[in-house]
Amino acid sequence: MKLLTYIPSFLRNKFFIAALCFGVWILFFDKNDFFVQQERRNELNALEQSKAYYEKEIKAERKFAQDLKNDPATIEKFAREKYGMKRDNEDLFLIQADETVEK
Repeated sequence: MKLLTYIPSFLRNKFFIAALCFGVWILFFDKNDFFVQQERRNELNALEQSKAYYEKEIKAERKFAQDLKNDPATIEKFAREKYGMKRDNEDLFLIQADETVEK
């Protein structure tokens, strides 16, 4: 019993012990413990970043589609770049980059 006299009284309090056990349980043993919450928070941040990226890409593609409907210069540029089309009095030279070059 002499050992109990060296332990401070707040550490012998049953409510403190119960709260400490509850805190340890929540931090380490629960299904949604602290570490799982951190992983989910990181995953959420990554998903929000990818969502912002795809929303920006969708906005750019919608603008390009609108330009294709209305602007003849955009239509011509798209046809030249994508399909290699040319006018009757032009010569077209396609240069392809060498993809086997190591960096």
